Amino acid sequence: MSPTHEELTEQLIRLIDIRLLDPLEILVDGHDAIDPLRAVIRDRARSWAAAIVSGDDRAAVSVVMRAIATLYPGDGSFNPPLDWWHSPFGQAVARRVGHPTAESVSYAVAGAMLGITRQGVHDLTSRDKLARHPEGGVRSASVRDRLLREGTRRV
Repeated sequence: MSPTHEELTEQLIRLIDIRLLDPLEILVDGHDAIDPLRAVIRDRARSWAAAIVSGDDRAAVSVVMRAIATLYPGDGSFNPPLDWWHSPFGQAVARRVGHPTAESVSYAVAGAMLGITRQGVHDLTSRDKLARHPEGGVRSASVRDRLLREGTRRV
């Protein structure tokens, strides 16, 4: 099931608050200048969620990639825990871009993205309902396409 605009908005606000604004508030000893930023983020998160949920592909991918680069920085590739894919943001990312940094994903990740078991992913690849990647795993785009085409329900 696709996340709603409101669910996605609320998760983006929480993520930005926890990962960016709270640490900044600590750094500046609780300075009042952070409060206006929280209002700006609440307002902007609504437009980001709208772009992700119902915007054109280019706008959705742009917002998703900027959000992931900002909220999950690191030297390695983006590799969230499996349960991340069940969050409103994870569901929206899976539907709009597949895995944002990987051309192929493991059966476990594909299962998390689809809300099914690894065995379910294996069955779908055996029946050519998901495309295998030549180097192993499943093509991320194939998972995204299945989510869009089949309206796969999430657990």
